[in-house]
Amino acid sequence: MSKEKVSMPMKLAFGIGASGEAATNWIFNALTFFYYNQVLGLSGTLTAAAVTIGIASDAFTDPLMGSISDRWRSRLGRRHPFMYAAPVPLVITIFLIFTPPEGFEGLALFAWFAVFTVLMRISSTLFAVPHLAMGAELTDDYIERTRIMSYNNVFTYIGVIVMHVVVWFVIFPSFDNGRMTQSAYSPVVLFCASLIMVCMLGSAYATRGLIPKMKQVSDDLPPFGTKVLISEMYSAMKNRNYLYLLLGLFFLSITIGTHETLGLYMATFYWEFTDQQIGWLILGNVFGFAIGFTVTAKVHQLIEKRWAIVWSSAGLSVAWSSAVTLRLFDMAPDNTTWTLVSFVVFFGVLASACGSILNISVMSALADIADEHELNTGRRQEGIFYSARTFFAKVTNGIGHVVAGIALDIIEFPQGVAARDIHPDKIYALGIIDGPFAMIWGLIAAGIYAGYRIDKAYHQNVQTQLMKKSTQNVNA
Repeated sequence: MSKEKVSMPMKLAFGIGASGEAATNWIFNALTFFYYNQVLGLSGTLTAAAVTIGIASDAFTDPLMGSISDRWRSRLGRRHPFMYAAPVPLVITIFLIFTPPEGFEGLALFAWFAVFTVLMRISSTLFAVPHLAMGAELTDDYIERTRIMSYNNVFTYIGVIVMHVVVWFVIFPSFDNGRMTQSAYSPVVLFCASLIMVCMLGSAYATRGLIPKMKQVSDDLPPFGTKVLISEMYSAMKNRNYLYLLLGLFFLSITIGTHETLGLYMATFYWEFTDQQIGWLILGNVFGFAIGFTVTAKVHQLIEKRWAIVWSSAGLSVAWSSAVTLRLFDMAPDNTTWTLVSFVVFFGVLASACGSILNISVMSALADIADEHELNTGRRQEGIFYSARTFFAKVTNGIGHVVAGIALDIIEFPQGVAARDIHPDKIYALGIIDGPFAMIWGLIAAGIYAGYRIDKAYHQNVQTQLMKKSTQNVNA
């Protein structure tokens, strides 16, 4: 693709696919751990172990998918065949995760959860990696890439918002104590599956016109093989800028994953919110994501992406833990009050704005790294680089599940017990995990992100050299 601006319809067509991916991540991050631990009675450690097995599979399948899609040749191009193939197996595996055979418990329940978690993650990877790689190919322009990833980001949060609103304002309130009732999860799964199918297939179909314009498989790209995959991953890891982004994402994943995993626990036991009050917490995301979508491209015009990543990572870590930490010092409003809802929403706006800026900035930076890699190696391999994004997005909830699961067992947090009947010391311990402990890792990530060095001037030089190479090849 060229440096020309991408049309609004194509930005929308690309972005809507992220809503399907977001619906997948939301139902898994927000509900699955709570469902297996509190509703089905699986121990926190076994629940965490099942997710860890899924992470182990991601360590292989994500870069595998990136490598395969980078070199796939078909009349549908490199990315679209996988985007079409992913939705059906994805919704089937989500359905099976939430409908284990009656009577399963202990190790049998753990095995069921582990197997279909692995299959769900593989299915999600089939769409997520090619979809993001396609987004990186839409333009070579430094700022226009940020705008494109802003659309991907905003549709991600649209998916989150839609799922949240439907579940907490429509589905769960229609049941008596819906979040603790197994049958209440069936309509949630049905709605999620519908959203996934519409958004993913819609994005693949609406962007089909881009296929002839996309970058083609490099002629010198060797055929796929295990040795080739390992070599490509090693080559990517040697890129200093890429390595800093990966290390930053790793530590940030502990912060985000812990918060996402414990989110429903905090709302239920720490804040004692009603279903309706939990529903209104989405305002933090709505306003925060709108801020991020609106300002990120302008921020990148004022400061380099590097500093946008550093400061938004630090802001996300502090803001997300602030409400919980203030409660530990008795500096928050009383539980179950609407004043407390407003209090939590306020910090949610700050956290979501920082998170939105961070996500857009990192996705845009990865496209710049792919340009640098092409200059150094002559190969255009967005799939390998963006597979890291999907891997660490999954590590985000994976590590969080592990940390939260083990921590819940260590503090012997009860299952199926009302908040009023839980000892205050256990509630306080829950706050320590979701507050100061979760914040530390994000601040470490901010320091690591500072090692990223690609700026606008350097990227312009990379683009100039790529253009010269392209012209020389044409003339030859």
